[in-house]
Amino acid sequence: MLTFNYVARDPATGQKVRAEVQADNEQSAAKLIHKEGLVPIEITLGGGGSNKLLERFDRVPSKDKVLFSRQLSTLINAGLPLVQSLRNVADQTTNKKFKLVINQIIADVEGGTTLSAAMAKHRDIFNQVYISLIAAGEASGTLDKALERLAIQQEKDADLVSKVRGAMIYPIIVLVVMFAVVGFMIVKVLPQVQVLYQGLGGAASLPLITRILLDISHVVIHDWWIVLIVLVLLAIFSSRWARTVGGKAFFDTVKMRTPPFGPLYMKMYMARFARTGTTLVASGVPLLQVLQITSDAVNNVHIQASIRRAAEKVKGGKALSESLQNDPNFLPLVPNMIHIGEESGSLEKMLAKTADYYEREVDDQIKAISTIIEPVLMVILGIVAFTIVAAVLLPIYGLAGKSFVQV
Repeated sequence: MLTFNYVARDPATGQKVRAEVQADNEQSAAKLIHKEGLVPIEITLGGGGSNKLLERFDRVPSKDKVLFSRQLSTLINAGLPLVQSLRNVADQTTNKKFKLVINQIIADVEGGTTLSAAMAKHRDIFNQVYISLIAAGEASGTLDKALERLAIQQEKDADLVSKVRGAMIYPIIVLVVMFAVVGFMIVKVLPQVQVLYQGLGGAASLPLITRILLDISHVVIHDWWIVLIVLVLLAIFSSRWARTVGGKAFFDTVKMRTPPFGPLYMKMYMARFARTGTTLVASGVPLLQVLQITSDAVNNVHIQASIRRAAEKVKGGKALSESLQNDPNFLPLVPNMIHIGEESGSLEKMLAKTADYYEREVDDQIKAISTIIEPVLMVILGIVAFTIVAAVLLPIYGLAGKSFVQV
């Protein structure tokens, strides 16, 4: 049972009534309101608009969706009816938002809606790949296998993303610490050097590097609020621009082309394309629909455009391997492996092997980046440290030299 908040009009008095009602779905809630002699105006689920802001930050973790897929697959494979299987899974779900969504799906399925159509109402949780595979499983009578394939793909994809993010954690931590140390030196140490030099020739006698850092220090200390406003505005502008077509295209290009992470992202995209394609082909989804879904699943506008161009060529009668051949956004192995799969009638297996290969390549690339990035960061830290020390010590040596000359 779900909780619905409603606003209704009392025909006898003409007044509006606000209250809650327990029902399986919105239609049942409307019937119960009518039985009370009221005319429903608005019906919202579980607190309505007050929870909408919170829902943006209340996401369902990937591990919960993987567990949902595996449990539902096991129960259906054991012969339990779909609704009963969904109820059992809902009872074992601890995430409140996900539990609410599953209960809504149960209500829709009981009302005669297919599972895929019920899930399609919750695209913030179930993406197009998930919905298409469920629809294919329903059509072919292999829903349990479709759910099992989904669980495997979700685990692989989450593992891949986790590894790429993990490779970036170390350099980010080092850079944050470096900026913190530089900030401390600029705000606390360098101004004391300036005080030490006052009356001994003025700021003009300071070395150029010290004067530059002192100017930065002055801005940070006295005009910090301007710096803060500029940084906030820059962050807002960058965030909004990144969601535009041009901004997303720019950042996706940076991901693909900037060393050392460019090759890593390219291999991750190839693995994601091949793994998603494997799952869809294995479930019996038509090739054109496979290409449409994988173009969205890859999450890169340039590769998405390449896949859609290839789909148009396939629609015109060309083979997929030929359509992807020599495309700059695809690594050469992908169309070659697809060509072998097309020739041998084992496209699913070739895509699976391609996904396995690039997933291993991502692992190797992460290890290589970890090996390279540590000495590079040490060099950068050394240069920054030398610059700060030079800015502090050069004026002191200059002061000592003047004292020696005077003696």
